[in-house]
Amino acid sequence: MPSEKQAAVKYYVGVDVGSASVRAALVDGAGTVVAHAEQPIQVWEPWPDHYEQSSADIWAACCSVTKEVVRGVDASQIRGLGFDATCSLVVVDKQFQPLAVNSEGQSHRNVIMWMDHRAASQVKRINATQHRVLSYVGGAMSVEMQPPKLLWIKENLPESWEKVGYFFDLPDFLSWKATGVTARSLCTVVCKWTYTSDRGWDDSFWKMIGLEDLVKDKYEKIGNHVLSPGEAVGKGLTAGAAEELGLPEGIAVAASLIDAHAGGLGVIGADVKGHNLPCENQPITSRVAMICGTSSCHMGVSETPIFVPGVWGPYFSAMVPGLWLNEGGQSATGKLIDHVVRGHVAFPELEAKAEASAHSIYTYLNSHLDLIKKSLPVGFLTVDLHVWPDFHGNRSPLTDLTLKGMVVGLTLSRGLDELALIYLATIQAIALGTRHILEAMQAAGHEITTLFLCGGLSKNPLFVQMHADITGKPVVLSKEVESVLVGAAILGACASGDFASIQEAMAKMGEIGKVVQPNHEHKRFYDKKYEVFLKLVEHQREYRSIMNSV
Repeated sequence: MPSEKQAAVKYYVGVDVGSASVRAALVDGAGTVVAHAEQPIQVWEPWPDHYEQSSADIWAACCSVTKEVVRGVDASQIRGLGFDATCSLVVVDKQFQPLAVNSEGQSHRNVIMWMDHRAASQVKRINATQHRVLSYVGGAMSVEMQPPKLLWIKENLPESWEKVGYFFDLPDFLSWKATGVTARSLCTVVCKWTYTSDRGWDDSFWKMIGLEDLVKDKYEKIGNHVLSPGEAVGKGLTAGAAEELGLPEGIAVAASLIDAHAGGLGVIGADVKGHNLPCENQPITSRVAMICGTSSCHMGVSETPIFVPGVWGPYFSAMVPGLWLNEGGQSATGKLIDHVVRGHVAFPELEAKAEASAHSIYTYLNSHLDLIKKSLPVGFLTVDLHVWPDFHGNRSPLTDLTLKGMVVGLTLSRGLDELALIYLATIQAIALGTRHILEAMQAAGHEITTLFLCGGLSKNPLFVQMHADITGKPVVLSKEVESVLVGAAILGACASGDFASIQEAMAKMGEIGKVVQPNHEHKRFYDKKYEVFLKLVEHQREYRSIMNSV
């Protein structure tokens, strides 16, 4: 009998390609991660602000981790496969062979990463057009989107441009590798390429920015067959891909999602009954999903389009079918915390002490802050230490990639106490940046009561508590920490036909773990910190204005 019961379990595979690694999970119909594997992938940084990867390296890692999570599982129980990935740009020729995205001619380096800022002058020119499509990206396009990168390739690598067969967003490249079908996901083309679900591509935009070549072949190079996320692609997994991935041939493969959107899918639809949350018995539009990893994304949905200055969208059906998505973001969060901590003179001491106590460096820092806070709430330690977190420019709500990081309140002290304080001030700055984004969304018409957090930084209790205290909103953590992988698996589950809709799969496969409430008695302190936070950027702009008058 037990074996019969076991045979009834249905599994879905979710594959997530992040900035530094590829992960896979085997997930059951209740959203539980049964098996998990991870493998690093290579990043090249040939020049400042140039970040490149290899699509062959990424696919090899996808195959390796997928084989690992399905080892020993009855193939007949695996029903569907879903991919999510960073919104990096993959360039291949007409035979689908990799093409160089660099002046060195290294063709295996054929991916321009999402965080690559090489196309700064191109995006400035695109934004100067004030074309109507820009109203769907908060009024100004980000350098992290694909049109400026395409224009950079055309202007700087004419040899590669001439040979191009296809430009893929990385999530779409993965579904093509799995199925042999060049269909694109509505999520990628709407969020990063200016496609709209009602009008499709806008010929006048591409012609205006100097990329009329893409219009000539009916958009063959960037996609003229678009599917909704979770829709089944082609006839499922091809024989070749099945062998490489260690999966059964023909299983359903879903139209993919960008990684942050998969995280949103994995958390935002969870059933909150009985948790005394303000979003209970309220529509999903009262929630924001925050996906916090190398960078952070803030996903809010609405029933009608809301245009938020400095926040991407509104994008129809880009995450939850039938709803409009707005997407705020911070370009460097986990990466910034790492940068600040590892670059500090006391880092070797921290590393040694953390290792000796068998804790991660961040767990050790959190406990060290508890030691030095004395009778104060831990957050109050930064009363005279303030950080502006835009070390990699501002994505939302100021859309200014020229902004720089700022630290006010440094002393000559070099010890572990000072490292812990700058770490705390950096986390607070990221949370203050989230408040800045939420206020812009609320001013435009969003009604947000609750934050749903996932991603690597959501595992840090200090990061979570600071977000609750500084925004004044409860933070919900999902039971399954790997929400992005659950989101990818939800796509596979939807494509398999086992669920009637993505919404049904979201409700059944997303479950609440912990709720973190804000400390309302600390509100006055954080209101003052926020006042200083806004002064910092005001002052930075004043300094620039003074120096520009030289």
